[in-house]
Amino acid sequence: MLRRYLTGILPVALAMSCLHWACLTQAEPRSETHTVERIVPASAFHGIHGLTFDRNDVLYAGSVVGQRIYRVDTRTGAVETVVEPPQGMADDLVFLEDGTLVWTAIEQGVVYARKGDEPARPIAKLTSINSINVRKDGRLFAGQVFGGDGVWELDPAGVKPPRNIVKDPGGFNGFDIGADGMLYGPLWFKKQVVRIDPDSGAMRVIADGFETPAAANFDSKGNLYVLDTALGEVVRVDIESGSKKVVARLQTALDNLAIDSKDRIFVSNMADNGIQEVDPATGTARQVVKGNLAIPLSIAAARGKPDTIYVADVFAFRTVDGPTGKVTDIARAHAKGSPIHYPIAVSANDSNVIVVNYDGTVQKFDRPGHRLVASWSLRGVLGAVAVGNEILVALADGNLMRLSGSDTNGKIIVSGLKNLTGFTLGDNEVAYAVDAGAGEISRIDLRTNEMTVVAKGLRHPRGLAAVSRNDVLTIEMDARQLVRIDASSGERRVIATDLPVGGANNPTMAAGIAVGANGTLYVSSDVENSLWRLTPKRSQ
Repeated sequence: MLRRYLTGILPVALAMSCLHWACLTQAEPRSETHTVERIVPASAFHGIHGLTFDRNDVLYAGSVVGQRIYRVDTRTGAVETVVEPPQGMADDLVFLEDGTLVWTAIEQGVVYARKGDEPARPIAKLTSINSINVRKDGRLFAGQVFGGDGVWELDPAGVKPPRNIVKDPGGFNGFDIGADGMLYGPLWFKKQVVRIDPDSGAMRVIADGFETPAAANFDSKGNLYVLDTALGEVVRVDIESGSKKVVARLQTALDNLAIDSKDRIFVSNMADNGIQEVDPATGTARQVVKGNLAIPLSIAAARGKPDTIYVADVFAFRTVDGPTGKVTDIARAHAKGSPIHYPIAVSANDSNVIVVNYDGTVQKFDRPGHRLVASWSLRGVLGAVAVGNEILVALADGNLMRLSGSDTNGKIIVSGLKNLTGFTLGDNEVAYAVDAGAGEISRIDLRTNEMTVVAKGLRHPRGLAAVSRNDVLTIEMDARQLVRIDASSGERRVIATDLPVGGANNPTMAAGIAVGANGTLYVSSDVENSLWRLTPKRSQ
């Protein structure tokens, strides 16, 4: 269900999963000057979406941002990666009768198939291909949502071209196939559940009045269960009368569901980075696996007693308590009334928090109430910080823009920023930007708009935070180390090494840095989805 993700900006059972840092190195993060502690534990997924069972009732799950397909033990919660990036990108997935796994790589616009341990092969190419399912007679169907809008029949062998069944249905998301051979599923944008004849394309509404229906599946008795992601509801629908009954109320940001041969219902949640088993008779839910964070692309600290860490977590906007690591939601993506889209960057000062969303929306929230006080609709925003009453915005086209009031045009003050992977404010007169490709950090004088390179030769730097006007921190992803740089002299000092960041075959490659009170530092991990605290040792 995930919309196209901006690639490149970006205790659970992990013993079998190479998402765990131990699969990359046995070394633990260390520092001569700071005590290093993980305050938010690792999680098993990098966003979770489609679910399906194989013929043996083994659960498989797909991730778009993480570009992986996982095998999940529904009893223990153990997670194993079975298809690696980039071909593992899966918004939805299904098994064919012969055991071939087929899945949709929504960003790539490709439907892949893999039988056993054979290499994955593309069988169809369709923009924003999203949902997929197979009929008992072997006919394969798929839906486009968000970047495209249509329902298609695909050739499982990949020989014949896709055949269009319906054009512009309204976002035919996760669907199932009824005993009558018809397709049953939600229209994301029309708040309806429909039945589609795959031969004629005739479409009939069987239930409406949903907020944001995301997926639908039948059990063995013919009951249709529908997820409403905006309300967090699991709804049973009578396909003849259209009557609805809410059988469970969960957290919002639900994505998909799968029902095994015993009619056990399992539901994925993007913001929770987890899977639950739902009992429709009682409405109770058992947590199979869950993460505290989903995909922490960016963090910022509001210094105080205690520090509050803000997290742009893609599927949620969150805070983390500095001393305890407790995670609290401010807003969740797709929830009814939620102000956010997909948060990808965040900055904070004493009065406000600035959030950048994937769709280019820049938002200003007050502190500590987190009330949305201003919003700007832009395109291609990578980062934003408050400078007095203005907002300084870094754009993907290499420009730095000043925004004031409700003006969305702004004023370009600097051009030529390249490969931007970090942006921060030194003070109201100085900003810094990271060029990952060149391995450089530049200082921008906000009075003259002049840009000067202050550090070179960094090893794939990502993330940026200012300790003071002239001291900045960045993470060298290739070296897996946190470095402090004196912008006046260019002198650099390694603060911590062996951090769980970067690594081979890592599609997110985004580490956040924040500076708290009394020299305390915070680092987010793109490998683990964890958060680390670095506290100065007493002798320092």
